[in-house]
Amino acid sequence: MQIPSSFASGLSGLQSAQSGLTQATVDVAKPATSNTSASTTDTYAPVAQTDKTHALVSSLESLNQAEAATEVIALSSETLGTVIDIKV
Repeated sequence: MQIPSSFASGLSGLQSAQSGLTQATVDVAKPATSNTSASTTDTYAPVAQTDKTHALVSSLESLNQAEAATEVIALSSETLGTVIDIKV
């Protein structure tokens, strides 16, 4: 089992947070759909509206994930700098 470096883990977390934030903003920006024009004889299920509250909470989660990933990257850089100072 290979363990990724802390910098790679931080970068992966940052990319995941960016992807989550992108999806959350798309969900918030979606227009609400209305079912007023659907007749009762239609056999298809109506499209569910995007839950705006859930999308906004998801965006806050992505923000927190990005902040944590940034701290991981910063600490990784700081630790590598310390190791280099000790070795030299």
